[in-house]
Amino acid sequence: MEVKTPMMENRILYVRLPCNPIFPIGVVYLSDHVHKMFPNIEQRIFDLGTVPPLDYASALESCIDEFQPTLLVFSWRDIQIYAPVGGRGGNPLQNAFEFYYAKNPLIKLRGALGGLRIFIAYYVELWRNLGLVKRGLKRAAKYHPDARAVVGGGAVSVFYEQLGKSLPNGTIISVGEGETLLEKFLSGKEFRDERCYVVGEAKPRQRLIHEQPTPLEKTACNYDYIEHIWPEFNYYLQEQDFYIGVQTKRGCPHNCCYCVYTVVEGKQVRINPADEVVAEMQQLYNRGIRNFWFTDAQFIPARKFIDDAVELLQKIVDSGMTDIHWAAYIRADNLTPELCELMAKTGMNYFEIGITSGSQELVRKMRMGYNLRTVLQNCRDLKAAGFNDMVSVNYSFNVIDERPETIRQTIAYHRELEKIFGVDKVEPAIFFIGLQPHTHLEEYAFKEGILKPGYDPMSLMPWTAKKLLWNPEPLGSFFGEVCLQAWQQNPNDFGREVMKILEEKLGCADLEEALSAPIETKDKQLVEV
Repeated sequence: MEVKTPMMENRILYVRLPCNPIFPIGVVYLSDHVHKMFPNIEQRIFDLGTVPPLDYASALESCIDEFQPTLLVFSWRDIQIYAPVGGRGGNPLQNAFEFYYAKNPLIKLRGALGGLRIFIAYYVELWRNLGLVKRGLKRAAKYHPDARAVVGGGAVSVFYEQLGKSLPNGTIISVGEGETLLEKFLSGKEFRDERCYVVGEAKPRQRLIHEQPTPLEKTACNYDYIEHIWPEFNYYLQEQDFYIGVQTKRGCPHNCCYCVYTVVEGKQVRINPADEVVAEMQQLYNRGIRNFWFTDAQFIPARKFIDDAVELLQKIVDSGMTDIHWAAYIRADNLTPELCELMAKTGMNYFEIGITSGSQELVRKMRMGYNLRTVLQNCRDLKAAGFNDMVSVNYSFNVIDERPETIRQTIAYHRELEKIFGVDKVEPAIFFIGLQPHTHLEEYAFKEGILKPGYDPMSLMPWTAKKLLWNPEPLGSFFGEVCLQAWQQNPNDFGREVMKILEEKLGCADLEEALSAPIETKDKQLVEV
């Protein structure tokens, strides 16, 4: 890898803005890449996820006073508008459903009050993070008047247009991965051709997020260096059950109508060399880590990448790391008997399947590219290979053209998964596909008049939030009542209770009906959006 000389002496402080305690792999990989390209640049990682909330501002200023950075790189991971499960401010889905669908006025009031708490917490968190960026930049300017800020991360990549209106002029807003952007900036080269824009200079380019990332050859992260620049690193090594992120590839080639990963990461799948991935894992293994989360959008995004997955898992076997566990998002239609054997052998103890629906008809209409019959057979192969751990299956009801018969098909499909893995091993995770900017679902909502162009996707006002939650009538009220009943009857096993109530109310289809999708005219499918 070429080592470059920066135009001026830089000191880079990476600030991970507050979020749930998830390993900050973004800033770790970013700082590692910068060090490999510019080994003489001083860097430091400061993780506000490890700081008590009352100390955010003072801790940030103390760090800046000590390090005196010339460049602040802020990583903003979360802007949680609606989450399907409990978040830092409570359970927004339950509060919303109580407010919108409860018939008991006391429960409706409880939902309204809970929603108000989340509403306040959301805006307080938004303003707080914007304030931390401004405060940090102002503090850094005391030592270096020309100090700059780069703001990126998952939240920024989705809401880059809206956030630019609230950040200081001169702030560089980065969309998606930031390695080549920082590399150009630090070399004194023109960087605006990357997926970014500068606040106050110009508006972001049209469809900026849909531009493809610059290809990058990824090498094993140097954790000796990361430990040197990140005082809080050991915070994530203390708990034995904590999963540490490792990335094996970037990009997702699919077109799932509601998913923003495919635009944030780009459709071109870029494989990290297996030897480099294993070398990175071994560094963490030698520090006592035994649980790994492969942070790819999909661990096996398509059948053409099966050989890459086989190579990686075989090299993990050959490495001697025999007592590890790992987990990932996996498209289970891309498994083979050989992969299943290697998955069980290398310690996979949890995986998530995002099939969204157990109806092949609806899977097709959502552009997901799944063959549900193949998924079932591959799950049988995985079980036969010795996998006996947890499977989380994501279902999003009331999707495009949902009807009682498609609900019955989803129930039939779920019951078959339970037969394969065991009822106690299959956890149905009930989502409602939140409408995200830059997705096909957003375009569909424009076409159907559900939303108007120019709406604010960050708004939490009830009239906007209900549309973004995506639980439209005529089934919206029905699902609202089912979910409310499930929370009342069995809140600690919400997903299984929802499936039970739906089966009691609507029955269960024949499995073959779920696996067969009638051919329909294109005007009834989302593919025409």
